[in-house]
Amino acid sequence: MGKDKEKDQKEAQQDTEVVNEKEEVSEQEEPKSEPDSESEQPVEEELSESEKHAIELAEAKDKYLRLYSEFENYRRRTSKEKMDFLKTANEGLIKEFLPILDDFERAENSFGEAKKEKDPVREGFDIIYKKFQSTLDKQGLKEIENPQGKPLDTELHEAVTQFPAPSEDLKGKVIDQVEKGYTLGDKVVRFAKVVVGA
Repeated sequence: MGKDKEKDQKEAQQDTEVVNEKEEVSEQEEPKSEPDSESEQPVEEELSESEKHAIELAEAKDKYLRLYSEFENYRRRTSKEKMDFLKTANEGLIKEFLPILDDFERAENSFGEAKKEKDPVREGFDIIYKKFQSTLDKQGLKEIENPQGKPLDTELHEAVTQFPAPSEDLKGKVIDQVEKGYTLGDKVVRFAKVVVGA
């Protein structure tokens, strides 16, 4: 960036030198046969002409700075978009894995609370399920907290149906969660499906 500023300063200096050279050439080409009273008038015109060049130079510098800042903003925006894309690049694949994750959870619930001692099927299942879950966690998948008893948040929850609330304090709040919701980074990839009290 320091090199760009030095380059800009050199270009501006060269531009002013070119303007000065043009002024010197125009002064040499002018005939000096006019009387003294009239010779003051071209000097004023030259000054106004040099002022015009200075103004044009200032406008060109301003235009350059604006273009430069626009480009910097564009560069920052595209790099941010690229980073966001990389964070959620696997979104489609992870969405496809969510029903499989649900099946794992249903299978785990079907085993029940009682664990048999050294049951190889249960142990194998637990190893595969934990490995699958940790792989999804590494990709940034997070489960949305169970909203039961909390107000409906349309940013995270999808109301599937309404049931009469068992008590007055549960009216307008989540009674039950039908399906878990998940986020990938900051983005919701599946809304939690919930039942709301009416």
